Amino acid sequence: QVQLVESGGGLVQAGGSLRLSCAASGNIFRISSMGWYRQAPGKQRESVAEVTSTGSTNYGASVKGRFTISRDNAKNTVYLQMNSLKPEDTAVYYCNAQIITISYAQTYYWGQGTQVTVSS
Repeated sequence: QVQLVESGGGLVQAGGSLRLSCAASGNIFRISSMGWYRQAPGKQRESVAEVTSTGSTNYGASVKGRFTISRDNAKNTVYLQMNSLKPEDTAVYYCNAQIITISYAQTYYWGQGTQVTVSS
């Protein structure tokens, strides 16, 4: 009854920008934290950025200063603005959110992932 749908991935040249979006829908009572993870081939999934319900943000060291996470609470949507992209940013990017449903169940949900490919 809850879905996270990512969009905005694609192919971009090094130095370019992409903006990812993740919209949560379903029987949502409240969304706590939202964030982005990524997983590149042969690597563990890593945290990219997160934003709490109060707007506090945290970034992975490899993206700090280049990526910006934000959220629109009215739309239950989190964004990831990615600037100065590097080939090493190539990965599948996953949205995640801690959601309290209408039935008061609290669960971490994951999106299906969106591919970001940065060419050199």
